[in-house]
Amino acid sequence: MATYHIETYGCTSNQGESRQIEQALREGGHYPVDSLDDADVAILNSCTVVEKTERNMVRRAQELQEETADLIVTGCMALAQGEEFAEAGIDAQILHWDEVPDAVLNGECPTVTPDTEPVLDDKIGILPIARGCMSNCSYCITKFATGRVDSPPVEENVEKARALVHAGAKEIRITGQDTGVYGWDNGDRKLPELLDRICTEIDGEFRVRVGMANPGGIHGIHDELADVFARHDKLYNFIHAPVQSGSDEVLESMRRQHRVDKFREVVAAFDDTLDYWTLSTDFIVGYPTETDADHQQSMELLREVRPEKINVTRFSKRPGTDAAEMKGLGGTLKKERSKEMSSAKMEIVAEAYEEMIGTTQEVLVVQEGTGDSVKCRDGAYRQIIVQNASDHGLEPGQFATVEVTSHQTVYAFGIPV
Repeated sequence: MATYHIETYGCTSNQGESRQIEQALREGGHYPVDSLDDADVAILNSCTVVEKTERNMVRRAQELQEETADLIVTGCMALAQGEEFAEAGIDAQILHWDEVPDAVLNGECPTVTPDTEPVLDDKIGILPIARGCMSNCSYCITKFATGRVDSPPVEENVEKARALVHAGAKEIRITGQDTGVYGWDNGDRKLPELLDRICTEIDGEFRVRVGMANPGGIHGIHDELADVFARHDKLYNFIHAPVQSGSDEVLESMRRQHRVDKFREVVAAFDDTLDYWTLSTDFIVGYPTETDADHQQSMELLREVRPEKINVTRFSKRPGTDAAEMKGLGGTLKKERSKEMSSAKMEIVAEAYEEMIGTTQEVLVVQEGTGDSVKCRDGAYRQIIVQNASDHGLEPGQFATVEVTSHQTVYAFGIPV
């Protein structure tokens, strides 16, 4: 998908959540449109205060459903009374707000198109380092928009990163369809060199996060890449390597350019090199060829590697892709598999954040949170919320030391020390 239309109702908290949804979508190369006719997906960030508000939300969801192909409903009413939409005959995905960007991506790579340029959003700089990929995944529509990988020189991307830092960016998010194949079109994968030069040649205090790097793209440079992470504190110890399935048979049907053993080798390289890091990965559940045994292999892989961030997406047919021609699995089966994996995901992520309690972490204050709070990222890009931020003089762009005091499954709370 490339275009979205988002509507937000209710309090400033909802407004802030919509802003973060939009930021993630922009990072993925998507862009907003005002007209529903031009939107690939409509997002309704709902409110529930009184009965009249609830009726208005249902009515607006019905209108959006009539005018667009895909509808996502999030926000307070979606989470507290999601069944109201189904009872009204509304066929929408009901999601927590932080699941929305992954649902829009639909298991695909970010849609970074030829006209994509760096974006500075407050203290966050978004830097697309290349366009296109080397893959031909059967379910992905992005390849039709972007084509094969086209990599600008390393020097050009270093200068773009420098410009973002000089403009005030404290966090640079490196993105692309597949950052791991950056430079492949010119004969050599250049991601380790790019990261090394950004960290050594650009003055200032800032952090760098590497986005989407498919296992097939980084396999072969994974040892070198892990060494670069170990050498530079400016790099978040975080890698997003979407495995998509724990079954080699399903990966072959998806036409992914890796198999499970390659993914394991990538993870092992970072485990061996870094003491504290975050693995982020994606799973697509309910792919047309996925059997019960295939699904269980995915569950086993999930429990084996225990990623600290996990995106679970139910397979959805994209027009024009080869997978769209396959006979799909039933919606109930996909929902059951998604529920099982999501439940395991929450247990694994909660365990990772539970282990952080009592530790002291150096963090970057990245964004304002709800009320008088700020959202921070530690060295492994794990989210730590500091409440009563004004009492501590904390604002986005500052660095601080915090003690982790508790967690709320997918993020922690901390106090400055």
